[in-house]
Amino acid sequence: MTDPAPPIIERRRWHPSAVWLVPVVAALVGLSLLAKVFLDQGPTITVGFSTAEGLEPGKTKVKFKNVEIGLLKSVSLAQDRSRITAIVSLTREAKDFAVSDSRFWVVRPRFAAANVSGLNTLLSGAYIGVDPGHSGNSQTEFLGLDQPPVVASTEPGHRFQLEAQDIGSLDVGSPVFFRRIEVGRVEGFTLAPDGHGINLGIFIKSPYDRFVSNDSRFWHASGVDLQMDAAGVHLQTQSLATVLMGGIAFETPGGSEAVTPAGDGAKFNLAANHADAVKPQDSSPPITVVLHFKQSVRGLSVGAPVDFRGVEIGQVRSIAVSYDAASQDFAVPVVVDLYPDRLTPNLVRRSDDEDVRMTRLAEQVRRGLRAQLRTGSLLTGQLYVALDFFPEAPRVSLNIQDDTPDFPTMPGELQELQRQVQALLTKLNALPLAELAQDTHRTLTALEAGLKHMDQLEQQTNNQLLPEIRADLETMRKTMDSLSPDAPLQQDSRAALQSMTAVARSLKSLTDTLDRQPESLLRGKSGDKP
Repeated sequence: MTDPAPPIIERRRWHPSAVWLVPVVAALVGLSLLAKVFLDQGPTITVGFSTAEGLEPGKTKVKFKNVEIGLLKSVSLAQDRSRITAIVSLTREAKDFAVSDSRFWVVRPRFAAANVSGLNTLLSGAYIGVDPGHSGNSQTEFLGLDQPPVVASTEPGHRFQLEAQDIGSLDVGSPVFFRRIEVGRVEGFTLAPDGHGINLGIFIKSPYDRFVSNDSRFWHASGVDLQMDAAGVHLQTQSLATVLMGGIAFETPGGSEAVTPAGDGAKFNLAANHADAVKPQDSSPPITVVLHFKQSVRGLSVGAPVDFRGVEIGQVRSIAVSYDAASQDFAVPVVVDLYPDRLTPNLVRRSDDEDVRMTRLAEQVRRGLRAQLRTGSLLTGQLYVALDFFPEAPRVSLNIQDDTPDFPTMPGELQELQRQVQALLTKLNALPLAELAQDTHRTLTALEAGLKHMDQLEQQTNNQLLPEIRADLETMRKTMDSLSPDAPLQQDSRAALQSMTAVARSLKSLTDTLDRQPESLLRGKSGDKP
């Protein structure tokens, strides 16, 4: 009996299970995400900051106009330990930000006199801000800013440079005003290479930048500008913003309608105040002379004006004290600068060279042009140098060959008054005051004796003459009473007068008869009987 054949079992074919769909889908999703990350990944840049305050790798974003364009990957310390290095990964859309003139900074809360920024990061945390550049040169290493830029690179306008003696109350972000309208900002400042000034960079936004011409004048526009000088007391105020953070103001002489705008990067001087800014511009160098005063110059300061009949033509450069061995006396040499352009056409002409200007000035000195110290303000007591003509002054010559000629002077008003008072006191001291006092004493003694004698005469008059005068007046009164119309004497006098009148009439009749008939004395009147 044969063994039965073993059963043949056919091999079953493998069919994929639905369970495998899960890892396959996951793998595909992972690959797509990797592909997306790879495709969306932009350039990786390094930015150096002074501190890593507020920066967290994997959390700190890179934003432009509050739109995320990158992420901080890591933070490390630089090899020289001067700053930190931040590795930033930008998105593909932000690849144009990796150019040479782009600027990066950390946006965090900042409180400064000029502005307050970054308050929104108190809750959301700090982030890296960026100001995109416009250069075509790609770059991956940048130096971050310690402060956010005052003006964005996309802001239209022009930038200018100002040269000042000091920074005053200005700071980064201080406003720039034109007719008290804020038209720009101070972007930054640096010390001049020689250390004698400050260079400031300002930005004037469009359309106000067209009002800046090559003739524009800039000055410090502090909140309260109080000046006490030879001209008196001046007070100027600006807007409230300048009180807190200072500011700069500018104007263009001759209006702003037909000016030619200045080019980008033009340089200007920054004056200390508006008065200095609007002073006439001098196209020729000044004439430097020295004035020797033999009086106190208290109240005269460096920078004080030199005045010619109300027009400022210069200023005081220096004041010192010198000793003259020949006269063994001290003098105060005051060096002043005279600007020829401001004297036109009184003394010099703008087209003349220095020798011609000095010759013309010497001619005016021979005519009596002198310098004199005068009081500019009784309130401040400040002095200034005044030039004027004194025809009675002695004739002198100006030595134009010297580098710094000696300009003749006249005594000041106060000094002249003191001289006159001193002369008066000298005359008073020359008077014989002791003899005058003795004569005055003798005169007063005699006058006192005369007054006593007059008192005696008055007493005699009261005791003797007045009773007699009263008696005579009484007699006269009685006489006048006797002459009244009812008195007998008055009636007898009237009868006598009437008789005398009748006799006068008879005599007149006789005279008339004899005049007509003189023979009547012998024959009698006509008609009379013989």
